[in-house]
Amino acid sequence: MSEAAAPDMIVVIDDDYAMRLSCSKILSKMGLRVEVFENGARGLEGVTELKPGLVVVDLKMPGISGLEVIARVHEIDPQIIMVVITGYATIDTAVEAMKSGAYDFLPKPFSPDELRMIINRGLDRRRLALESQRGEVERALLKRRFVTFVSHQLRTPLVAVHQYLDVLKHLDQTKDEPARRQEWLDRCLKRTEELQSLITDWLTLARVEGGTLIKERVEVDLKPIVSGILASYEEMAAAEQVSLDVVWPEEALCVCGDRNCVNVLFDNLITNAIKYNKPGGKATVSGCLSGGEVVIAVADTGVGIPEQYRPFLFDEFFRIKGEGVKRTEGTGLGLHISKKIVSEMGGSIEVESQAGIGSTFRVRLPAWCAPAEDTKMGSWE
Repeated sequence: MSEAAAPDMIVVIDDDYAMRLSCSKILSKMGLRVEVFENGARGLEGVTELKPGLVVVDLKMPGISGLEVIARVHEIDPQIIMVVITGYATIDTAVEAMKSGAYDFLPKPFSPDELRMIINRGLDRRRLALESQRGEVERALLKRRFVTFVSHQLRTPLVAVHQYLDVLKHLDQTKDEPARRQEWLDRCLKRTEELQSLITDWLTLARVEGGTLIKERVEVDLKPIVSGILASYEEMAAAEQVSLDVVWPEEALCVCGDRNCVNVLFDNLITNAIKYNKPGGKATVSGCLSGGEVVIAVADTGVGIPEQYRPFLFDEFFRIKGEGVKRTEGTGLGLHISKKIVSEMGGSIEVESQAGIGSTFRVRLPAWCAPAEDTKMGSWE
């Protein structure tokens, strides 16, 4: 059995041999690893060596008491769950144990079911604590990675703009100066557009993580919004030699959401369908009503997405790299933001792709349902 799949380790510390034997049998039958110790000193040595997830300790023992064991175990590892058992159970002893750092308290005698219940509860508490701790570490690493990424992504276009302006400053007075000046100005404009795009994506991501992305939930007809986005990208599509097409039903395709978020969502998908297409290719947006949902599909005839990359498409900063992959500008945040928007609107997004044929991103959103009118009960004559 691998270390990751190993059962939880439990340490039992009790001076009563019969109690140690009983606990060992019950816990072993639960599929747990169990080690027992007859006093506090030996128990603390075992905790240091075994690093258990949970310790069961008798409150009244000769030598080192149960309360002292609790304190010293927490010095070894504050994440270890402590469960106190005692034959001298009173409210005062329970309160004293909890104040010392015990998670739970079990008076003797107890049944096997009572012990199993309290052990399972304690192990669940430990798993939640460890998951929370791992989440904090992951967030710290992500923050560090994000700062590094932002610094690099901002610095690159800024350095380029500085160099272009320096070239402009030293252009000689020649007959081809106007054309060359325009070329360098165009390069500056392109780089500043990249900066604006980066900043917009990062601000959107900040709103996503802060839960403030969707500011309103109103009736939104997707047809005019998506059609407007397509119209705005006609020039870009023509430059990429990609044709645009839309297939709409006669009825409106209304959802409940935020217009700005809907615009960001489909802007990202349509932009990708153009950027990752092939010369002479086609990007098609279609929509329909199906089972109480509005379904919008954005399909392209591009090179497709290699299967090994598909599970990571919606991760932050993820960009497909490798031989044969079309190089495009971007932050790697567009699809991550799109999925967050869809999730906040109660929908889902999925992708189908075939190498050399193209990709289809399919968005499903709950269809708009008009709120029921308030009914007023008339008076009885």
